Amino acid sequence: MAVYALTGFSLVSLLSFGYLSWDWMKPSLVANVAMDPMEKSLPPAFARPPHIIFILTDDQGYHDVGYHGSDIQTPTLDRLAAEGVKLENYYIQPICTPSRSQLITGRYQIHTGLQHSIIRPRQPNCLPLDQVTLPQKLQEAGYSTHMVGKWHLGFYKKECLPTRRGFDTFLGSLTGNVDYYTYDNCDGPGVCGYDLHEGEDVAWDQSGKYSTFLYAQRVSKILASHSPKEPIFIYVAFQAVHTPLQSPKEYIYRYRSMGNVARRKYAAMVTCMDEAVKNITWALKKYGYYDNSVIVFSTDNGGQTFSGGSNWPLRGRKGTYWEGGVRGIGFVHSPLIKRKRRTSWALVHITDWYPTLVSLARGNLSNVPGLDGYNVWPAISEGKESPRTEILHNIDPLYNHAKYGSLEDGFGIWNTAVQASIRVGEWKLLTGDPGYSDWIPPQTLTNFPGSWWNLERLTDGLRKSVWLFNITADPYERYDLSDQRPDVVRTLLMRLVHYNRTAIPVRYPAENPRAHPDFNGGAWGPWASEDDVEEWEGIGEPLKSRNKKKKCKICKLRSFFRKLNTRLMSNRI
Repeated sequence: MAVYALTGFSLVSLLSFGYLSWDWMKPSLVANVAMDPMEKSLPPAFARPPHIIFILTDDQGYHDVGYHGSDIQTPTLDRLAAEGVKLENYYIQPICTPSRSQLITGRYQIHTGLQHSIIRPRQPNCLPLDQVTLPQKLQEAGYSTHMVGKWHLGFYKKECLPTRRGFDTFLGSLTGNVDYYTYDNCDGPGVCGYDLHEGEDVAWDQSGKYSTFLYAQRVSKILASHSPKEPIFIYVAFQAVHTPLQSPKEYIYRYRSMGNVARRKYAAMVTCMDEAVKNITWALKKYGYYDNSVIVFSTDNGGQTFSGGSNWPLRGRKGTYWEGGVRGIGFVHSPLIKRKRRTSWALVHITDWYPTLVSLARGNLSNVPGLDGYNVWPAISEGKESPRTEILHNIDPLYNHAKYGSLEDGFGIWNTAVQASIRVGEWKLLTGDPGYSDWIPPQTLTNFPGSWWNLERLTDGLRKSVWLFNITADPYERYDLSDQRPDVVRTLLMRLVHYNRTAIPVRYPAENPRAHPDFNGGAWGPWASEDDVEEWEGIGEPLKSRNKKKKCKICKLRSFFRKLNTRLMSNRI
């Protein structure tokens, strides 16, 4: 099992590592930028709209940062967090696309139709085009906007691409995971293609460069070519530390005493990413941005435990609605923060960054009503109470229904077979199948208390579809209180009913063989024709009646490509 694969780490190995120190406060790294005479009368904080750097890592576990007691070295993240504000009541989504869509739109998945799974490479699907994105709002506020890294919000037509959704420039991948050096991605046997793009073109010339370094270098280049007098937003969505587990050898060597191979490679990738963040911070100082900057760091979901990640001591892993899947690493580092060097327990969700950052940029939120996020800057900067009191983790009507759930178990108001989760105040409710539910210890622990470890195994056989936890008192979700507090269960079920009434239909179309990279020059990229776009205009809703002759042509075209695709795959096999 995965848990046994994570054991076997010796604490002695931790002592053998040298702490990666770096002099990031060196005066020579800060460019001397002259201030306009008119600005000398303004207060130093927010004399201009701040530069915003949003760093998102992929599949980094809750335990996998130094200040959470990890065996992995992250000196940069530790120092940035220590000198800023650590967010220890911060929530994200359990998988890639949902977190990214909620960051970019400020809306829950149920309000964008992306409440089920991820956007897959061959699906004619993307972030709904009627959504005004975070970078678009920042462009309105006068910002230069740039994206570096993983998109994973759909690309079946050009209108879905990052450069059409608010980013002035883009360097990165469109799909969910690629090789860190070759940028190849296979979506099944024989369905492989290249996925690194510069703007709307395929970046063939960048192949062979390790993505973590490539992305950090691109950020430095952007900063070097931009004026610090003009506001800039850079969204850095590292591919790290998602599989495949690949890292330069010198980083793996530092963890050579780790017995578990997956953990060793994973640790190397985390430390490499930490060094990339160091280089980005250095560039902010060198080119004169730092004093008027806000750096936000966030993970996108819980760590994948069978791929080296650890969410200890939280329950669950990536892809689950247990805390190990949805509680993230998060912090804000900025000279503009009024109360620095502290830990915040204010409730914050990834949707909150949209209104928070637009407000910091002095942008206009009046024309984007119905956001699910809140402006949490006063809570972060001044230590005020968070305006957020609840979080809808999700409602997924398409996920496999729990075998023992029913409307009766939900007091006649909610079918508990449906996968859903919500946090209200200190209470958290889960219904349906929340996903893999074990606590997986870090490999530094060779002997683990059997009673706690066996707790879930003792309840595995029970016919359950409802769980209730007091997350404030029990952040590790050890004690299910659903039987003791049916009143709280009913109250939270009513909140689920409320949210479900506002949900739009799920957007999860069937895969289309026309997306095969072999039909697109060997690379993943936009592939839909005008007829396709018209037919899929109402994804998630009943298709409108169309001309039968046109439908017949589309069907024949699909049949042709399906047969061609089958022949290609059989030849490769």
